[in-house]
Amino acid sequence: MSFLQNEFSKEINKKNDKKFLDDYYLRYQRILFDSRDDHSILKLRNAIYETYLRKGKLIFIGNGASASLASHAATDFTKQAKIPSIAFNDHNLITALSNDYGYHSWAAKAIEFYSAPNDMIIFISVSGESKNLIEAINYANQRSITTASLTGSNRTNSVREKSEYSLWVNSKAYNIVESIHTIWITLIIDLFVGTPEYMVSD
Repeated sequence: MSFLQNEFSKEINKKNDKKFLDDYYLRYQRILFDSRDDHSILKLRNAIYETYLRKGKLIFIGNGASASLASHAATDFTKQAKIPSIAFNDHNLITALSNDYGYHSWAAKAIEFYSAPNDMIIFISVSGESKNLIEAINYANQRSITTASLTGSNRTNSVREKSEYSLWVNSKAYNIVESIHTIWITLIIDLFVGTPEYMVSD
């Protein structure tokens, strides 16, 4: 019997569950408000608008759950905020470029193939230390493409340090960081829309 099965075969300890839930909600509340940085959020919003005015597009890149958020962000920035956006999440693209150039280089190669000088590339990463993202942001910076990031973990993580614009969550808890990144991304989209409540089919 696995540890998980063994634990759930015992009588559920409601007192411990209540403490875990209380602590978890308080952690979310504390981290969300401790990490609140309206200046940086509005600064990124303004930079995205400048990208739009230059006829550039947004490019979102992430790994794992951050890749899912990249797709979410690209779709809703395009559909709701009316700012053309893409995400490098196609399995054919990733596996082909990884196979031909190495996994650490696939994102940089995708930027080489798909980006234009007026674009903005937004990197999403909890650790900010993924080698493929570091190589990609180095490539973008060398070509003077505007870069931004949403990260967590250490304040001085590599992706954040190399970004022109950054939003940082003061936590190493992956699920919480990823969820707050989602809040911030959708907040910026709603800033463009002008309201948090609207018809998504308009």
